[in-house]
Amino acid sequence: MANVILKNLVKRFNSVTAVDDLSLEIQDREFAVLVGSSGCGKTTALRMIAGLETITSGEIFIGDTLVNDMDPKDRDIAMVFQNYALYPHMNVRDNLGFGLKIRKFSKAEIDARVQEAADILGIHDLLERKPKELSGGQRQRVALGRAIVRKPKVFLFDEPLSNLDAKLRVAMRAEISKLHRRLGATIIYVTHDQVEAMTMADRIFIMHQGALQQTGMPMEVYAKPANLFVAGFIGSPAMNFVEAKLVREADAWYIAADGFKLRAPGVFNARLEPHAGRTVIFGVRPEDMSAHDPATGAGGANTLTTQADVVETLGSEILVHMTCGANSLVARMDAPELLLTEGQTLEVELKMVKTHLFDKETSQTIV
Repeated sequence: MANVILKNLVKRFNSVTAVDDLSLEIQDREFAVLVGSSGCGKTTALRMIAGLETITSGEIFIGDTLVNDMDPKDRDIAMVFQNYALYPHMNVRDNLGFGLKIRKFSKAEIDARVQEAADILGIHDLLERKPKELSGGQRQRVALGRAIVRKPKVFLFDEPLSNLDAKLRVAMRAEISKLHRRLGATIIYVTHDQVEAMTMADRIFIMHQGALQQTGMPMEVYAKPANLFVAGFIGSPAMNFVEAKLVREADAWYIAADGFKLRAPGVFNARLEPHAGRTVIFGVRPEDMSAHDPATGAGGANTLTTQADVVETLGSEILVHMTCGANSLVARMDAPELLLTEGQTLEVELKMVKTHLFDKETSQTIV
């Protein structure tokens, strides 16, 4: 296996910059996920690593080798595509071994590697079938097997689960994670699905408009987003954002907006001073809100008086879409003993130490 280093990587298509000065290092045997919305440049970056896209400027190293001018077949990588790219006229056995055959491996070596991949993926009973006789999940396993037999330095995955249904995606996420642990492989995985990124990655690399926004372990970027984009992209449902003003009264700071005025935690104070009196973006995650019936008097000090507009019941939890003044908010809560109804007035308590503030002009995190 090997590490992968990108140095100041740029890719332009005429006047469009798809990847803009991308620098990162993926460690040997790491499961790294490039994640971002469609068009952010993540797949273009992956294709440049694979050698399928020429680079405009910058450097790519696989291990200690500069691969800028190296043909894809010489980079010792294996790629799993979104559409599986299986040969329809070949059975599974021949699909798995074809790449080795054109590289002049012996029949004995090809057979041994195909059997090893079939063992790892549990597809022995599929070896004589054609792709048209396979389900989506089975085709995905064959595509994985075709990469495994190569025994490459680096595995590249380009949104491999996007064509599967929701239940199968969950199952295949677990399969790929187990495969990573078993092979001890370096994997670079591209997806637009932040749930895949959070559940599979050792480290996440979040991209937006061709640029790297933040790198870190999944819970690190969830708890400490670097900017407004990362905060809104990571987490489901997305973080709530409200324009607010920072107001100082005596020795306390308050976050004031239409419909509420909340006291900021004392641990925020030192970072708020440079933003006194300015408009900021207040952010709170749906899971950091809890509702109380005003009649019970159970609300705490930092509460919002809201009206429930839509209540979505999901079994063990509910999503409550609500308004507070002119602001729309979403809260995610455990299924309550209190039966919530649309139009009901609720006191919503916030876990203020888990809230965030962002500079309105730069979008960077204040706290």
